Amino acid sequence: MNLLILESTCDETAAAVVNDEFQVLGAAVASQDELHRQFQGVVPEIAARAHVERILPIIDLTLSRAGITLQQIDAVAVANTPGLAGSLVVGLVAAKTLCLTLGVPLIAINHVHAHLYACQLEAAKPVFPAVGLVVSGGHTTLFDCQSSAEFNVLGGTIDDAAGEAFDKVASMLGLPYPGGPVISRLARSGNRRAHSFPRSFAKEPRRLQFSFSGLKTAVRYALVGPGKPDFSQVKLSEQQLADLAASFEEAVVECLVAKARHALAHTGHRRLCVGGGVAANTRLRELLHEAAVADDFELHIAPPTLCTDNAIMGAIAIERWRAGKLESLDLDIVPGLMR
Repeated sequence: MNLLILESTCDETAAAVVNDEFQVLGAAVASQDELHRQFQGVVPEIAARAHVERILPIIDLTLSRAGITLQQIDAVAVANTPGLAGSLVVGLVAAKTLCLTLGVPLIAINHVHAHLYACQLEAAKPVFPAVGLVVSGGHTTLFDCQSSAEFNVLGGTIDDAAGEAFDKVASMLGLPYPGGPVISRLARSGNRRAHSFPRSFAKEPRRLQFSFSGLKTAVRYALVGPGKPDFSQVKLSEQQLADLAASFEEAVVECLVAKARHALAHTGHRRLCVGGGVAANTRLRELLHEAAVADDFELHIAPPTLCTDNAIMGAIAIERWRAGKLESLDLDIVPGLMR
């Protein structure tokens, strides 16, 4: 079986061909970072239009890299939830058109679940049941993963997602979008304890939720003080900037690790799977490994290449295909954010 997978939930247009032995025959991703950088965040209308322009070339490139033709595709899978409505529509319409033209089945993918499935692709063995933590620009959610087909939400952020907080703080500091990688680079030379930023809910084991809005406000006050919205006059030395970045990053990752540990204790699972763009953060990976040693649990983190949005992680669709979970061509998108 050759499965063509499409991903267009936000601002990456991606495709992959994976066979039923989970071998990646070909894959391609078109990033939109340059299009959204001047706005310091993703603009939904721009994202959707870029997907329209890129979806067919990305499919062509993926098939070329896989060394196969469309006629050798046995099924098409597409992420139809969650995500930006306009972006989701582009991928779904492309997938439906291919299914109708080729006479092959359609398989739906939950984008967030696919982030966790990337851990199983890396491990090359079953990793569920486990606690799952998806942490990205749009999602910061804990799951009780009973199997590769059963993901139950334990809790999530009540305001900003972690990656969203990185982007907003980077904007405050005058840093480019996306904010996560640049803050992480600056943090390496900073003092993680220079600023005492809040760790919301970190010491509340029964509350499996996150909140980063207060942390974001604390960074703002460290820059300009309460009631002063103008950042244009703020002048920071390189060390001050690095200290702010390091202190902010430490607060975020300590919250993420603390809540993951609480979720493991709550569920009784001895395995943690972590995926999403922020899972590529070096400091987060360090603290997760330390926690795994301290608490004696098995840790699986998606490889950096599968942390940001991509189509390869959509190989979770093979599990649905094996279970006979196919979709009719009246499948619709389910937009929104799984916080």
